[in-house]
Amino acid sequence: MNLAQALRLSDAPCLAFVGAGGKTTALFQLARELPPPVIVTATTHLHVDQVKRADAHWIGETCADFAGLEENLRGVMLVTGPLDGDRTTGLNESLLSWLRAICNSKNLPLLIEADGSRQKPLKAPAEHEPVIPNFVETVVVVAGMSGLGKPLTDEFVHRQEIFSRLSGLALGEMVTPEALLRVLTHPSGGLKNIPPGARHVALLNQADTPELQAQAKLLAEQLLHAYHAVIIASLHPPSAISHKPSATRHPPSATRHPQPATRHPQPATRNPQSAIHAVHEPVAGIILAAGEARRFGQPKQLLDYRGQPFVHAVAQTALKAGLAPVIVVTGANAEPVEAALKDLPVQIIRNVDWQSGQSSSIRAGLIALTPAPSPIKGEEVGAAIFLLADQPQVTPSVLRALVERHSLDLSPIVAPQVQGQRANPVLFDRLTFPDLLALSRDVGGRAIFSKHPLAYLPWLDALLLLDVDTPDDYQKLDDHEHLKPRA
Repeated sequence: MNLAQALRLSDAPCLAFVGAGGKTTALFQLARELPPPVIVTATTHLHVDQVKRADAHWIGETCADFAGLEENLRGVMLVTGPLDGDRTTGLNESLLSWLRAICNSKNLPLLIEADGSRQKPLKAPAEHEPVIPNFVETVVVVAGMSGLGKPLTDEFVHRQEIFSRLSGLALGEMVTPEALLRVLTHPSGGLKNIPPGARHVALLNQADTPELQAQAKLLAEQLLHAYHAVIIASLHPPSAISHKPSATRHPPSATRHPQPATRHPQPATRNPQSAIHAVHEPVAGIILAAGEARRFGQPKQLLDYRGQPFVHAVAQTALKAGLAPVIVVTGANAEPVEAALKDLPVQIIRNVDWQSGQSSSIRAGLIALTPAPSPIKGEEVGAAIFLLADQPQVTPSVLRALVERHSLDLSPIVAPQVQGQRANPVLFDRLTFPDLLALSRDVGGRAIFSKHPLAYLPWLDALLLLDVDTPDDYQKLDDHEHLKPRA
C-alpha cells in the first residue's frame, strides 16, 4: 500500500500538507505516486534543497510569469514565488486560484505545502499559519513520532511556546502521547484553518520502531474522534535525487514539449524502507436482524443468550469492539426486536421490504450509513462489518482483529477463516459498497466475492462456523455455552 492508496485519493486530488515530521517528504512521495503531470506548490517557504525533488521548477509573481506552463506540463512541476536567499517564497492567493483553475481544467493533481517546521519532528502553528486555500479538498496533518519522549525545546519542537500552551506541558518537559493528542485535536493546533468541508487526515510519521508504531496505534484510536482517518507511516526521502530541475523562470526551450495525451504512474523514487504501516478509519457495524426465521419457528433475534436476546448480545458485542456507528436492520417482528435494543446506543433501520430477501437489508443498512456525501465527522467510514443476528457467539476480539487486518492494506473484503473454511462476520471496504447496493433478491455479500480480492483472517474459534438456523443448532450453542433456554 502506498500513500496515495492510504489517502484514498481520486486521480486528480487537491491536497494541503501541514505540520511537521516529514511533511515535504510525504508531499513529494505522493507526487511521485500519482499519475503525471503533478503540480506542487507552497503557500510558505521551501528550502532550495527541497526544490531538487521536482522535475522542473517554475518561478514567478504574476500569471504572466508562468506563460508556457500549460504547454510544458510533465513529471512533477514545482511552482513557487521568487527565491529569497536559500528559500523560495509562497504563492499569493490569486496565483493559487489561477493554478487551481488550470488543474481543474486539465484534471491534474495539485499538492500544496501550507506551513513550515524547520525540519523538526513536531510543531504548533503560529497565528499566521497554516495558509490553506479554501478550495483544498483534503488536509494532511503530519506529526513526527520521533518527537515523543523528547524535551519540549526548540531542538525538537517548532514554536515550542505555542506547543506548550496548547498541550499543557511546561517548556523542557518530555513530550507525551497525551500532549501530542491535545495539540493535534486543538482548534488552534492540528485542526487550525482547515476549510469547511475538507477531509482531514492525520499522518503519524517517523513510526520507525515497533514501540513507536504501538504508540501511534493508541493515538490513532483517539484521533478518530477528530479526523476522518489516521495513517501510521515511516516515510523517508530518497537516498539520491536524480532530478535536476531548472532554476529559471521557464524550462529551457530544448525541453519544451506539449502536454502528453495520457498520464501514467511515475517511477517510484522513495526510499525502499519507507512504509505505510496502517490506515485507521471508522468501521461501522451493520446487524442484519430482519429475517422471519421460518425454519426455526420463532424469532431467532429474541432467543436467549446468556440472559439477553440474541440481537441485544450481537449489538453489545459490536459496541464493545468499537464499531461506529452500529446499525441494526429490522423487518419481521420489528417491534419486539427494536424493544430489545432500547437501552443501547444503536441506530435502528426498519426494512419494510424485508420479504424480498437479505439484499434489501444490506441495502437499507448501507443507505442509512451513507445518506449523502458529508464532511461531518462520523458520517464517513472506511468499511462496514456485517453481523448476523443469529450469531451471538461472535466476540469483540474477532471484530477488532478484522478491523486490524483491514487497516494493514485496506483489503476490499476480510473474512475469518476457521479450519480452512470461510466464516462470518465479514468486513467490506467502502469501495465495495456500490456492488453491495446493487444486489437483489435473497443474496448476501458473498455474491460479490468474485469481484474483489478476499483477505483471510486465520481464527481458532470453531463456534464462528455455527449459524443458529434450527432448534438443533440452538441446542449445539446451548451445549457449548451451558445456557438455559428460555421457556
